Amino acid sequence: MLGKPKEIEGVLLVDKPPGCTSHDVVARLRRKLNMKRIGHAGTLDPMATGLLILLIGKATRVSQYLTNLDKEYEGTIELGKITNSHDADGEVMETRPVPPLTEAEVRAAMEKFLGDQYQTPPMFSAIKIGGVPLYKRARKGEVVEREQRFIRVSAFELLRYASPLIDFRLRCSKGTYVRTVAHDLGQNVGCGAHLQALRRTAIDKFRIEAALPLGEIEQLAVADIEKRLLPVYGVVPGFAG
Repeated sequence: MLGKPKEIEGVLLVDKPPGCTSHDVVARLRRKLNMKRIGHAGTLDPMATGLLILLIGKATRVSQYLTNLDKEYEGTIELGKITNSHDADGEVMETRPVPPLTEAEVRAAMEKFLGDQYQTPPMFSAIKIGGVPLYKRARKGEVVEREQRFIRVSAFELLRYASPLIDFRLRCSKGTYVRTVAHDLGQNVGCGAHLQALRRTAIDKFRIEAALPLGEIEQLAVADIEKRLLPVYGVVPGFAG
């Protein structure tokens, strides 16, 4: 009697396209691999692109370890427009004139975000209060008190400034809402801002250059996808399976 086929396992680095949720990516890989035991380590908003770590089979056991790692992003902030979600997917709530900021003034404003701090999560988030995700309350126009979260920003670099756009690189701890950093930066310089674009370029030692676009992965044979899987023992030392 033939036994049950061995379930594949490992870590897959995916370049997430815009317009889909992290859960959508998981669902598409479940269909491709015809297996349910797949998860991810660190959510990306639908607007964002870039590195998403997929955990296949027994690798789902190390989700907490990988989720806790620091992340690196590159993106663009647009000054002068405030949205209800703090990013370009939201509704513009207010428009303000952008002051004549110099590069030095922008860098100085960004440097104030470095280090340990507490951040108030946005209303448009998946955090649950009373069992209800905040974004569902936000869609009804509700605003509720949110508990601040401890975060750490280890790098916030100005890559290019061409008013009203700021291109940046940011490295931060888990749980950091980059769109809220963008919003708060705008408040600090007096004209408001929102996150126009975001790409995750690294999660600790894992870099986007090693990832394959989701569409390309879906075109591969399952055996070829399996060849791209990183062994869990190599990703998490001491993992015994």
